Amino acid sequence: MAEANLSLIVEFTLLGFSDLPNLQSFLFGLFFIIYTGILMGNGLIIVITNIDPALQTPMYFFLRNFSFLEICYTSVILPRILASLWTQKRNISFPACAVQFCAFFVMAITENFLLTVMAYDRYVAICKPLNYPLIMNHKVCVWLVVGSWISGIPIHILLTYLIFSLPFCGSKELNHIFCDIRPLLKLACGDTSVNEFSFYAIVLVLGMLPFLLIIWSYVKIITTILKVPGNKGRSKAFSTCSSHLMVVVLYFGCGIITYLRPSSDQIAGLDKVLSIIYTTITPMFNPIIYSLRNKDVVLALKKLLFK
Repeated sequence: MAEANLSLIVEFTLLGFSDLPNLQSFLFGLFFIIYTGILMGNGLIIVITNIDPALQTPMYFFLRNFSFLEICYTSVILPRILASLWTQKRNISFPACAVQFCAFFVMAITENFLLTVMAYDRYVAICKPLNYPLIMNHKVCVWLVVGSWISGIPIHILLTYLIFSLPFCGSKELNHIFCDIRPLLKLACGDTSVNEFSFYAIVLVLGMLPFLLIIWSYVKIITTILKVPGNKGRSKAFSTCSSHLMVVVLYFGCGIITYLRPSSDQIAGLDKVLSIIYTTITPMFNPIIYSLRNKDVVLALKKLLFK
């Protein structure tokens, strides 16, 4: 009976930034600006890639979906952080924590797949330009996006069940900014090795496999570009890929450091800092990278502002 009662937790406490009581107002303002920037930046890309006739290509179709995903991705985390900083109420119910956990990792895996699809699109455009319209037709593009969205859902529903079916005991305080895997496992009782193995196996397969496919695509792309005669042709080809490659390095770099590094109890705030970079800073910079590094997007933005 005592063991059964241990698992009857109705809510957790997300400590977040409670250890910085004098900075609550500043942090609220900072995260509000970041969230507003993410919504406006990604929303602007969605608008201009929809209305500009020159941007009705597969590359910008994928970019539009990627920007929408970034909005959804951050909206799983940031609104609750803002509400917590504003009201100083840090409780989150057990079901809400499970939903946030599942939604976050579904979005993360979707981003892995969507970045892979975008790399494949650039590979076909540069390495097989004559067959590009046939291979990347609208129907194929739609299926690639739909597949990216739904592929990780069954696996992460199962993972969420495995984590939240654990008995939780002792403290209910999650020393983190959202319901993440490591702080949850720290509160779990008994042997969690199977759950940890399942999580890291999924991270390796659904995280590293897309990353390796992207690297393979860009090795092929760079090899092909170097064969293009004339500096002008090479420069144009590199410019269409550089934005995506910067986003890939930023996203996967932060993800690998966050989830595949050894756990450290000595540096309590490190997970929070890495998660902030991973969930807020990266999505904020993505529209800037695409806007500044892509001449077509800059031109479309100037047209929109002029109108």
